[in-house]
Amino acid sequence: MKKAIIWVMILYFFQGVIHNLGHPVTPYLVSDLGIEDYMFGVFFAAMSFGLMLGGPIWGVLGDRGNKRIYMAIGLIVYSIGQYMFGYSGNEYVMVFFRFLSGFGVAASVTLLLSHLICLAPKEKRTKYIAWSVAMFTVGSSIGYYLGGTLSTNQFFVDLLGTDDLRRIFLLQAVLNIFHAINMYIQIRQVKEPINGEKKVSLIQGFLDIKKMNKNLIIFLISLTFISIGMINISKFIDVYFKELGYNPNELGTFVFWTGIVSLLTSIFIVPLVVKFKKELTIMIWIQVLSSIIVFFVFRGNEVLLLLYTFFMLYVVLKAVYAPLEQNYISTYGHDGKYGTIMGVRQSFFAVGMVIGPLIGGFLYDIKPLYVFDFSVLMFILGFVLLLTVRKRLRNGNV
Repeated sequence: MKKAIIWVMILYFFQGVIHNLGHPVTPYLVSDLGIEDYMFGVFFAAMSFGLMLGGPIWGVLGDRGNKRIYMAIGLIVYSIGQYMFGYSGNEYVMVFFRFLSGFGVAASVTLLLSHLICLAPKEKRTKYIAWSVAMFTVGSSIGYYLGGTLSTNQFFVDLLGTDDLRRIFLLQAVLNIFHAINMYIQIRQVKEPINGEKKVSLIQGFLDIKKMNKNLIIFLISLTFISIGMINISKFIDVYFKELGYNPNELGTFVFWTGIVSLLTSIFIVPLVVKFKKELTIMIWIQVLSSIIVFFVFRGNEVLLLLYTFFMLYVVLKAVYAPLEQNYISTYGHDGKYGTIMGVRQSFFAVGMVIGPLIGGFLYDIKPLYVFDFSVLMFILGFVLLLTVRKRLRNGNV
Protein backbone atom coordinates (compact mmCIF):
# COMPACT_ATOMS: atom_id res chain seq x y z
CA MET A 1 0.00 0.00 0.00
CA LYS A 2 1.26 3.49 -0.85
CA LYS A 3 2.55 5.60 2.01
CA ALA A 4 0.15 8.36 0.92
CA ILE A 5 -2.85 6.02 1.33
CA ILE A 6 -1.64 4.93 4.77
CA TRP A 7 -1.55 8.59 5.82
CA VAL A 8 -5.08 9.08 4.53
CA MET A 9 -6.22 6.20 6.74
CA ILE A 10 -4.45 7.71 9.75
CA LEU A 11 -6.07 11.09 9.07
CA TYR A 12 -9.49 9.44 8.84
CA PHE A 13 -8.90 7.78 12.20
CA PHE A 14 -7.90 10.97 14.01
CA GLN A 15 -10.73 12.90 12.37
CA GLY A 16 -13.15 10.29 13.69
CA VAL A 17 -11.76 10.54 17.22
CA ILE A 18 -11.63 14.33 17.43
CA HIS A 19 -14.92 15.09 15.70
CA ASN A 20 -16.91 12.79 17.96
CA LEU A 21 -15.64 13.86 21.37
CA GLY A 22 -18.60 16.20 21.86
CA HIS A 23 -21.39 13.94 20.63
CA PRO A 24 -22.02 11.85 23.80
CA VAL A 25 -22.21 14.96 25.99
CA THR A 26 -24.24 17.20 23.66
CA PRO A 27 -27.67 15.99 24.91
CA TYR A 28 -26.51 16.60 28.50
CA LEU A 29 -25.09 20.05 27.71
CA VAL A 30 -28.41 20.98 26.07
CA SER A 31 -30.29 19.71 29.12
CA ASP A 32 -27.99 21.53 31.58
CA LEU A 33 -28.62 24.80 29.75
CA GLY A 34 -32.37 24.32 30.18
CA ILE A 35 -32.91 24.02 26.43
CA GLU A 36 -35.81 21.88 25.19
CA ASP A 37 -34.92 18.38 23.92
CA TYR A 38 -36.27 19.10 20.42
CA MET A 39 -33.40 21.60 19.94
CA PHE A 40 -30.99 18.66 19.93
CA GLY A 41 -32.43 17.80 16.51
CA VAL A 42 -32.28 21.44 15.40
CA PHE A 43 -28.59 21.69 16.33
CA PHE A 44 -27.77 18.57 14.36
CA ALA A 45 -29.87 19.74 11.41
CA ALA A 46 -28.04 23.10 11.43
CA MET A 47 -24.69 21.32 11.21
CA SER A 48 -26.01 19.10 8.43
CA PHE A 49 -27.25 22.16 6.53
CA GLY A 50 -23.71 23.50 6.68
CA LEU A 51 -22.45 20.19 5.28
CA MET A 52 -25.06 20.34 2.52
CA LEU A 53 -24.01 23.81 1.37
CA GLY A 54 -20.31 23.30 1.97
CA GLY A 55 -19.88 19.97 0.15
CA PRO A 56 -20.19 21.24 -3.46
CA ILE A 57 -18.36 24.50 -2.72
CA TRP A 58 -15.31 22.84 -1.18
CA GLY A 59 -15.48 20.06 -3.82
CA VAL A 60 -15.30 22.50 -6.75
CA LEU A 61 -12.56 24.52 -5.04
CA GLY A 62 -10.57 21.34 -4.37
CA ASP A 63 -10.75 20.29 -8.02
CA ARG A 64 -9.04 23.57 -8.92
CA GLY A 65 -6.02 22.47 -6.86
CA ASN A 66 -4.56 22.91 -3.35
CA LYS A 67 -6.91 20.49 -1.60
CA ARG A 68 -4.81 20.53 1.55
CA ILE A 69 -5.19 24.30 1.98
CA TYR A 70 -8.98 24.08 1.75
CA MET A 71 -9.09 21.11 4.11
CA ALA A 72 -6.98 22.95 6.69
CA ILE A 73 -9.09 26.12 6.39
CA GLY A 74 -12.29 24.12 6.75
CA LEU A 75 -11.02 22.35 9.85
CA ILE A 76 -10.09 25.64 11.51
CA VAL A 77 -13.59 26.96 10.76
CA TYR A 78 -14.93 23.76 12.37
CA SER A 79 -12.83 24.42 15.50
CA ILE A 80 -14.26 27.93 15.82
CA GLY A 81 -17.80 26.61 15.40
CA GLN A 82 -17.39 23.86 18.00
CA TYR A 83 -15.77 26.13 20.59
CA MET A 84 -18.49 28.76 20.25
CA PHE A 85 -21.23 26.10 20.30
CA GLY A 86 -19.99 24.92 23.67
CA TYR A 87 -19.44 28.34 25.22
CA SER A 88 -22.07 30.70 23.75
CA GLY A 89 -24.87 29.52 26.08
CA ASN A 90 -27.63 30.92 23.84
CA GLU A 91 -29.62 28.40 21.84
CA TYR A 92 -30.05 30.65 18.80
CA VAL A 93 -26.37 31.55 18.68
CA MET A 94 -25.58 27.85 19.10
CA VAL A 95 -27.64 27.07 15.98
CA PHE A 96 -25.51 29.47 13.92
CA PHE A 97 -22.19 28.07 15.17
CA ARG A 98 -23.44 24.52 14.62
CA PHE A 99 -24.08 25.52 11.00
CA LEU A 100 -20.57 27.01 10.82
CA SER A 101 -19.10 23.74 12.13
CA GLY A 102 -20.90 21.79 9.43
CA PHE A 103 -19.81 24.15 6.66
CA GLY A 104 -16.19 23.95 7.82
CA VAL A 105 -15.97 20.20 8.26
CA ALA A 106 -17.50 19.65 4.79
CA ALA A 107 -14.08 20.53 3.35
CA SER A 108 -12.23 17.59 4.88
CA VAL A 109 -15.21 15.21 4.53
CA THR A 110 -15.45 15.90 0.80
CA LEU A 111 -11.85 16.46 -0.22
CA LEU A 112 -10.19 13.71 1.81
CA LEU A 113 -12.48 11.19 0.10
CA SER A 114 -11.81 12.62 -3.38
CA HIS A 115 -8.08 12.58 -2.57
CA LEU A 116 -8.28 8.89 -1.66
CA ILE A 117 -10.16 8.12 -4.89
CA CYS A 118 -7.39 9.82 -6.88
CA LEU A 119 -4.74 7.79 -5.07
CA ALA A 120 -6.42 4.37 -5.25
CA PRO A 121 -6.24 2.10 -8.33
CA LYS A 122 -9.76 1.45 -9.65
CA GLU A 123 -9.61 -2.28 -8.89
CA LYS A 124 -8.80 -1.55 -5.23
CA ARG A 125 -10.91 1.56 -4.75
CA THR A 126 -13.81 -0.12 -2.92
CA LYS A 127 -11.40 -1.86 -0.55
CA TYR A 128 -9.57 1.34 0.32
CA ILE A 129 -12.82 3.27 0.74
CA ALA A 130 -14.04 0.51 3.05
CA TRP A 131 -10.87 0.81 5.10
CA SER A 132 -11.24 4.58 5.29
CA VAL A 133 -14.84 4.20 6.47
CA ALA A 134 -13.67 1.64 9.02
CA MET A 135 -10.86 3.88 10.28
CA PHE A 136 -13.23 6.81 10.64
CA THR A 137 -15.87 4.62 12.33
CA VAL A 138 -13.38 3.15 14.80
CA GLY A 139 -12.03 6.62 15.47
CA SER A 140 -15.59 7.88 15.94
CA SER A 141 -16.31 5.07 18.37
CA ILE A 142 -13.18 5.85 20.37
CA GLY A 143 -14.12 9.53 20.27
CA TYR A 144 -17.56 8.71 21.66
CA TYR A 145 -16.00 6.56 24.35
CA LEU A 146 -13.44 9.20 25.30
CA GLY A 147 -16.05 11.96 25.24
CA GLY A 148 -18.23 10.00 27.63
CA THR A 149 -15.28 9.01 29.82
CA LEU A 150 -13.91 12.57 30.03
CA SER A 151 -17.17 13.78 31.54
CA THR A 152 -17.61 10.96 34.08
CA ASN A 153 -14.14 9.69 35.04
CA GLN A 154 -12.95 11.41 38.21
CA PHE A 155 -9.32 11.49 37.09
CA PHE A 156 -10.16 13.50 33.97
CA VAL A 157 -12.67 15.63 35.84
CA ASP A 158 -9.98 16.60 38.37
CA LEU A 159 -7.31 17.08 35.70
CA LEU A 160 -9.29 18.95 33.03
CA GLY A 161 -12.40 20.15 34.84
CA THR A 162 -14.59 18.24 32.39
CA ASP A 163 -17.52 18.10 34.77
CA ASP A 164 -18.04 21.46 33.03
CA LEU A 165 -19.13 19.94 29.70
CA ARG A 166 -18.01 23.04 27.79
CA ARG A 167 -14.39 22.03 28.45
CA ILE A 168 -14.85 19.02 26.18
CA PHE A 169 -15.73 21.32 23.27
CA LEU A 170 -12.68 23.46 24.05
CA LEU A 171 -10.48 20.35 24.04
CA GLN A 172 -12.06 19.25 20.77
CA ALA A 173 -11.39 22.62 19.14
CA VAL A 174 -7.72 22.63 20.19
CA LEU A 175 -7.08 19.04 19.07
CA ASN A 176 -8.79 19.78 15.76
CA ILE A 177 -6.40 22.67 15.05
CA PHE A 178 -3.48 20.24 15.44
CA HIS A 179 -5.36 17.88 13.12
CA ALA A 180 -5.67 20.69 10.54
CA ILE A 181 -1.92 21.34 10.69
CA ASN A 182 -1.17 17.63 10.27
CA MET A 183 -3.64 17.43 7.38
CA TYR A 184 -1.83 20.28 5.62
CA ILE A 185 1.58 18.64 6.13
CA GLN A 186 0.61 15.12 5.03
CA ILE A 187 -1.68 15.74 2.05
CA ARG A 188 -0.03 16.31 -1.31
CA GLN A 189 -1.68 17.33 -4.57
CA VAL A 190 -2.22 14.17 -6.66
CA LYS A 191 -3.75 15.34 -9.92
CA GLU A 192 -3.61 18.69 -11.62
CA PRO A 193 -5.95 19.48 -14.54
CA ILE A 194 -4.95 17.15 -17.37
CA ASN A 195 -3.99 17.67 -21.00
CA GLY A 196 -2.94 21.23 -20.36
CA GLU A 197 -6.47 22.29 -19.46
CA LYS A 198 -6.94 25.50 -17.54
CA LYS A 199 -8.46 25.32 -14.12
CA VAL A 200 -12.21 25.73 -14.37
CA SER A 201 -13.84 28.66 -12.63
CA LEU A 202 -15.93 28.14 -9.52
CA ILE A 203 -19.07 29.08 -11.47
CA GLN A 204 -18.26 26.66 -14.31
CA GLY A 205 -17.70 23.93 -11.76
CA PHE A 206 -21.25 24.39 -10.51
CA LEU A 207 -22.66 24.54 -14.05
CA ASP A 208 -21.07 21.16 -14.77
CA ILE A 209 -23.15 19.63 -11.96
CA LYS A 210 -26.27 20.07 -14.15
CA LYS A 211 -24.89 17.52 -16.61
CA MET A 212 -25.05 14.61 -14.16
CA ASN A 213 -26.32 11.24 -15.35
CA LYS A 214 -30.03 10.57 -14.59
CA ASN A 215 -29.27 7.21 -13.02
CA LEU A 216 -26.80 8.90 -10.71
CA ILE A 217 -29.41 11.50 -9.73
CA ILE A 218 -31.93 8.78 -8.84
CA PHE A 219 -29.21 6.98 -6.89
CA LEU A 220 -28.35 10.17 -5.01
CA ILE A 221 -32.01 10.72 -4.12
CA SER A 222 -32.09 7.18 -2.72
CA LEU A 223 -28.98 8.11 -0.73
CA THR A 224 -30.89 11.03 0.80
CA PHE A 225 -33.70 8.76 2.02
CA ILE A 226 -31.27 6.17 3.32
CA SER A 227 -29.23 8.85 5.11
CA ILE A 228 -32.41 10.09 6.83
CA GLY A 229 -32.92 6.60 8.21
CA MET A 230 -29.32 6.05 9.25
CA ILE A 231 -28.85 9.47 10.83
CA ASN A 232 -32.08 9.26 12.85
CA ILE A 233 -31.04 5.90 14.22
CA SER A 234 -27.51 6.97 15.15
CA LYS A 235 -28.50 10.33 16.63
CA PHE A 236 -31.67 9.41 18.49
CA ILE A 237 -30.01 6.38 20.04
CA ASP A 238 -27.97 9.04 21.90
CA VAL A 239 -31.14 10.60 23.31
CA TYR A 240 -32.77 7.19 23.82
CA PHE A 241 -29.85 6.06 26.00
CA LYS A 242 -30.33 9.15 28.15
CA GLU A 243 -34.07 8.46 28.47
CA LEU A 244 -33.40 4.86 29.49
CA GLY A 245 -31.24 6.17 32.34
CA TYR A 246 -27.77 5.40 30.95
CA ASN A 247 -24.87 7.87 31.30
CA PRO A 248 -22.52 9.23 28.59
CA ASN A 249 -19.89 6.62 29.42
CA GLU A 250 -22.33 3.75 28.75
CA LEU A 251 -23.37 5.38 25.47
CA GLY A 252 -19.73 5.82 24.52
CA THR A 253 -19.02 2.15 25.30
CA PHE A 254 -21.88 1.00 23.05
CA VAL A 255 -20.73 3.18 20.16
CA PHE A 256 -17.17 1.93 20.67
CA TRP A 257 -18.31 -1.65 20.10
CA THR A 258 -20.22 -0.66 16.98
CA GLY A 259 -16.93 0.73 15.71
CA ILE A 260 -15.13 -2.55 16.37
CA VAL A 261 -17.85 -4.44 14.48
CA SER A 262 -17.55 -1.98 11.58
CA LEU A 263 -13.78 -2.40 11.47
CA LEU A 264 -14.00 -6.20 11.38
CA THR A 265 -16.66 -5.96 8.68
CA SER A 266 -14.46 -3.72 6.52
CA ILE A 267 -11.46 -6.03 6.89
CA PHE A 268 -13.12 -9.43 6.43
CA ILE A 269 -16.58 -9.02 4.86
CA VAL A 270 -16.33 -6.11 2.41
CA PRO A 271 -13.50 -7.72 0.36
CA LEU A 272 -15.64 -10.84 -0.02
CA VAL A 273 -18.70 -8.81 -1.03
CA VAL A 274 -16.71 -6.90 -3.66
CA LYS A 275 -15.76 -10.16 -5.40
CA PHE A 276 -19.41 -10.74 -6.35
CA LYS A 277 -19.35 -7.56 -8.48
CA LYS A 278 -23.05 -7.00 -7.78
CA GLU A 279 -22.80 -3.71 -5.89
CA LEU A 280 -26.25 -2.40 -6.77
CA THR A 281 -28.04 -5.67 -5.97
CA ILE A 282 -26.24 -5.98 -2.64
CA MET A 283 -27.15 -2.38 -1.72
CA ILE A 284 -30.80 -3.17 -2.52
CA TRP A 285 -30.84 -6.17 -0.19
CA ILE A 286 -29.08 -4.20 2.53
CA GLN A 287 -32.06 -1.81 2.68
CA VAL A 288 -34.51 -4.69 2.99
CA LEU A 289 -32.60 -6.35 5.82
CA SER A 290 -31.97 -3.04 7.59
CA SER A 291 -35.71 -2.31 7.58
CA ILE A 292 -36.51 -5.66 9.18
CA ILE A 293 -33.82 -5.39 11.86
CA VAL A 294 -34.63 -1.83 12.95
CA PHE A 295 -38.38 -2.53 12.99
CA PHE A 296 -38.01 -5.39 15.48
CA VAL A 297 -35.07 -4.29 17.68
CA PHE A 298 -36.79 -1.27 19.22
CA ARG A 299 -39.96 -3.24 19.92
CA GLY A 300 -38.16 -5.70 22.17
CA ASN A 301 -38.43 -5.77 25.94
CA GLU A 302 -34.66 -6.01 26.46
CA VAL A 303 -33.59 -3.14 24.20
CA LEU A 304 -29.98 -2.98 25.43
CA LEU A 305 -29.52 -6.72 24.90
CA LEU A 306 -30.95 -6.44 21.38
CA LEU A 307 -28.69 -3.47 20.62
CA TYR A 308 -25.62 -5.49 21.56
CA THR A 309 -26.74 -8.54 19.56
CA PHE A 310 -29.31 -8.34 16.76
CA PHE A 311 -28.68 -4.63 16.09
CA MET A 312 -25.02 -5.38 15.39
CA LEU A 313 -26.13 -7.09 12.17
CA TYR A 314 -27.50 -3.72 11.08
CA VAL A 315 -24.08 -2.23 11.92
CA VAL A 316 -22.48 -4.84 9.65
CA LEU A 317 -24.88 -4.00 6.80
CA LYS A 318 -24.24 -0.29 7.22
CA ALA A 319 -20.47 -0.89 7.11
CA VAL A 320 -20.87 -2.82 3.86
CA TYR A 321 -23.20 -0.26 2.27
CA ALA A 322 -21.00 2.83 2.79
CA PRO A 323 -17.98 1.83 0.63
CA LEU A 324 -20.22 0.27 -2.04
CA GLU A 325 -22.25 3.49 -2.27
CA GLN A 326 -19.20 5.78 -2.40
CA ASN A 327 -17.40 3.64 -4.96
CA TYR A 328 -20.54 3.42 -7.13
CA ILE A 329 -20.81 7.21 -7.19
CA SER A 330 -17.10 7.57 -8.00
CA THR A 331 -17.61 5.53 -11.20
CA TYR A 332 -19.57 8.49 -12.59
CA GLY A 333 -16.61 10.81 -12.02
CA HIS A 334 -13.37 11.29 -13.92
CA ASP A 335 -9.90 12.70 -13.35
CA GLY A 336 -9.92 16.26 -12.09
CA LYS A 337 -13.61 16.16 -11.12
CA TYR A 338 -13.75 13.75 -8.18
CA GLY A 339 -13.96 16.58 -5.66
CA THR A 340 -17.01 18.01 -7.40
CA ILE A 341 -18.92 14.74 -7.68
CA MET A 342 -18.12 13.73 -4.09
CA GLY A 343 -19.15 17.21 -2.98
CA VAL A 344 -22.51 16.70 -4.67
CA ARG A 345 -22.71 13.29 -3.02
CA GLN A 346 -22.06 14.94 0.35
CA SER A 347 -24.87 17.43 -0.31
CA PHE A 348 -27.45 14.73 -1.04
CA PHE A 349 -26.31 12.82 2.03
CA ALA A 350 -26.47 15.98 4.15
CA VAL A 351 -30.01 16.78 2.96
CA GLY A 352 -31.01 13.63 4.79
CA MET A 353 -29.03 14.78 7.79
CA VAL A 354 -31.02 18.04 7.79
CA ILE A 355 -34.49 16.60 7.23
CA GLY A 356 -34.02 13.52 9.42
CA PRO A 357 -33.35 15.16 12.81
CA LEU A 358 -36.01 17.84 12.24
CA ILE A 359 -38.73 15.27 11.58
CA GLY A 360 -37.16 12.88 14.07
CA GLY A 361 -37.25 15.44 16.87
CA PHE A 362 -40.94 16.02 16.28
CA LEU A 363 -41.68 12.28 16.18
CA TYR A 364 -39.54 11.60 19.25
CA ASP A 365 -41.57 14.08 21.28
CA ILE A 366 -44.73 12.15 20.35
CA LYS A 367 -43.27 8.69 20.88
CA PRO A 368 -39.61 7.56 20.62
CA LEU A 369 -40.56 4.42 18.69
CA TYR A 370 -41.94 6.55 15.85
CA VAL A 371 -38.43 7.83 15.03
CA PHE A 372 -37.15 4.33 14.37
CA ASP A 373 -40.29 3.36 12.44
CA PHE A 374 -39.74 6.42 10.26
CA SER A 375 -36.22 5.18 9.56
CA VAL A 376 -37.69 1.88 8.39
CA LEU A 377 -39.90 3.80 5.95
CA MET A 378 -36.87 5.70 4.63
CA PHE A 379 -34.95 2.47 4.01
CA ILE A 380 -37.92 1.13 2.05
CA LEU A 381 -38.07 4.28 -0.11
CA GLY A 382 -34.32 3.98 -0.73
CA PHE A 383 -34.85 0.34 -1.70
CA VAL A 384 -37.53 1.33 -4.27
CA LEU A 385 -35.28 3.94 -5.89
CA LEU A 386 -32.33 1.57 -6.05
CA LEU A 387 -34.58 -0.94 -7.78
CA THR A 388 -35.49 1.80 -10.26
CA VAL A 389 -31.81 2.45 -11.04
CA ARG A 390 -31.18 -1.25 -11.60
CA LYS A 391 -34.21 -1.55 -13.88
CA ARG A 392 -33.10 1.46 -15.94
CA LEU A 393 -29.63 0.01 -16.34
CA ARG A 394 -31.03 -3.37 -17.42
CA ASN A 395 -33.20 -1.57 -19.99
CA GLY A 396 -30.15 0.14 -21.42
CA ASN A 397 -30.76 3.59 -19.93
CA VAL A 398 -27.18 4.44 -19.10
